[in-house]
Amino acid sequence: MLVAKKDKTYKSALQEQDGVESPDSLSSNAAEIFKARRRKQPSTQDLVSGITSGNITALSRAITLIESTNPAHSQKANEIINACLPHANTSIRIGITGVPGVGKSTFIEAFGLHLTSLGKKVAVLAVDPSSTLSRGSILGDKTRMEDLVKDKNAFIRPSPSGDSLGGVARKTRETIILCEAAGFDTVIIETVGVGQSETAVHSMVDFFLLLKLAGAGDELQGIKRGIIEMADAIVINKADGENIKAAKTAKVEFNRALHLYPAKASGWSPKVSLCSGLKREGISEVWEMIENYTTTTSDNGFFDSHRNNQNKFWLLQTIEERLKSNFYNSENIKVELKAQIMLVEAGKTTPFAAAEYLLSLQ
Repeated sequence: MLVAKKDKTYKSALQEQDGVESPDSLSSNAAEIFKARRRKQPSTQDLVSGITSGNITALSRAITLIESTNPAHSQKANEIINACLPHANTSIRIGITGVPGVGKSTFIEAFGLHLTSLGKKVAVLAVDPSSTLSRGSILGDKTRMEDLVKDKNAFIRPSPSGDSLGGVARKTRETIILCEAAGFDTVIIETVGVGQSETAVHSMVDFFLLLKLAGAGDELQGIKRGIIEMADAIVINKADGENIKAAKTAKVEFNRALHLYPAKASGWSPKVSLCSGLKREGISEVWEMIENYTTTTSDNGFFDSHRNNQNKFWLLQTIEERLKSNFYNSENIKVELKAQIMLVEAGKTTPFAAAEYLLSLQ
C-alpha cells in the first residue's frame, strides 16, 4: 500500500545537498600558509646542518637536489657535497649485484637488519632500472624491504638508473658522501642486475659481493672473467629446503673456479658462502667475511690506496661527463648537429666526417 508524503518539499537522500561553507578568512589564510611553505626552500647551511645531525628529511632533500637535472640545482648540490666532505669517508661501502630474481632485495633486508641489530647504521642505495621507452622507474625497493624500512637505524633510497653504465645511478657516488656525513657507517649499493659492465659499482665500493643461485644451470656458464674477477665474495642465495644440496655443489664448483684466477692486488682471496635471505640464515657469516676483508686490506694498505684510485677514476669520469654535457648543450652544436644528421641520412657525408666537423667547432 502506497502512502502519500505529507511534505511535498521532500527530497531524496540521494540528491546532492548544500555543504557547510568554510569561513573565507580561514581557508584563504591556510592556503597562503601552505603555498608559502612549498615555496620556501631550505638553505644550503640548513641542509648541511640537518645532514650532519642525522636528519633524514634533510638528507633526502639534499639527495633530490643532487639527482636533479635542473642546472639551477647544480651549484647548491655542489656546495652541499663540499660541506659534507670533511664528515665523509667513515663507512664500509658494499656493492651487491646479481641477476634479476637472485633475491637481492630479500638478502639486503636480512643483511641490513643483522647489521642494525649490531648497532650499525645502514644506508641502502637501491638502483631501479629505468624504462628505455618511458624513462620511468617503479622505485619499489621500500615495499620489498618492509621490515628494514621501519628500522630507525636504516635509510633506503631508491633511485632510477637512467642510462648509467652498469645500472648505477649517475649521482650515486655523491649520495654516498651525504649518507656518510649523516652518520651511516655501512653503505650498501644494490645494482639492477648483471649487465654488460659492473665496473661503475666496483669503482665506488670497498667490497664487491656477487649473489648467485644454485640449480639455475649457470654455475659454470656464469664463470665469466669480468664479474668473477671483480667479486670479493660469491654468496649463493636461497640455500634452503630442497635447494641445499644443489647450493653445496655450486659452492664447490665456484671455489674450484676461483683458484684459476690470478691473485688480487688486495691480498684477499675471494670466498664462497651459502645463505638464505628468506630464512635469514648464513647472514652473520657474510658480515664476518666482510670484516675480515676490511682488516686484511687495512693492514696491508690496500683499503686506502683503492679509495684514492677510485677518486682519480671519478675525477676523470666527471670531466668526461661535463665535456659531453657542455658539447650537447651548446646552441651552435644543436643547430649544426641537426644539419649533419640530415647530410648523413642523405648520404652526402659519413658519420665520421660529420663528427670531425662538429668537434672542430668547439
